[in-house]
Amino acid sequence: MLPSSVVDLADDLHLALETSDLAARLALAHFESGVSATLKADGTPVTEADRAVERLFRETLSAARPADALLGEEFGRRGESDRVWIIDPVDGTSFFSRHDPNWRVQLALEVAGRTEIAVVTAPALRRCWWATRGGGSFESSWPREDARVMRLEVSTTSTVAEARLQALDVSSRARRPPDGWHAPASPLPLVELVRGEVDAFLVERYHIWDHAPWILLVQEAGGRFTDRTGGMGGDQGGGLYSNANLHGQLLTALGYPTRP
Repeated sequence: MLPSSVVDLADDLHLALETSDLAARLALAHFESGVSATLKADGTPVTEADRAVERLFRETLSAARPADALLGEEFGRRGESDRVWIIDPVDGTSFFSRHDPNWRVQLALEVAGRTEIAVVTAPALRRCWWATRGGGSFESSWPREDARVMRLEVSTTSTVAEARLQALDVSSRARRPPDGWHAPASPLPLVELVRGEVDAFLVERYHIWDHAPWILLVQEAGGRFTDRTGGMGGDQGGGLYSNANLHGQLLTALGYPTRP
């Protein structure tokens, strides 16, 4: 008999996948009908699709897990449970509003401060990625019915001189090793990382709903993540994602703090 924690995680993954499918279909309907973005107080774009999709997530998850807390980009936190569903209803709103397909619907379940489940769906690209702690990272076409599932693994590159290093911002690309960091060639650099197509991605900004699912997806593909404080939190404004072989070398080169 499987331990109850494994059974519970399987149930939570099923809920996460099913709810993400509903949210992805709603987001795709908005995308195909055309939307325009307005600016929030913090200067970031938002559309009615962002709000509608987050409401769907909240209503569905609350009905299925009424004791769990929710944290979303558009409507903040509700509840104080140590089980928190973290919602990014449309990650890449600027892409979405320009009718560029490179946007995602993201969901993660964090338990006692650690991400246990991650689901990222790119409905306009017809792709989906998911992971459970201890269960691996996977990719398939979307919708997933009868789809071929691919297990994800990061690269095995072990020297910085041979590494394919990407960094989001100009300031990050100026970091050490000199001339080593390049702008992402793809709008989805973390997808490239978990597929083993690049070796590291440095992103020193954004919020927990941007990072939470990808931290687990990278870890379960054999990679590592370290935030700017030397920890592994998605709420510290980003950090370094890389394969396991390079991670220590890159942390030293970047001057990131280390924790015992």
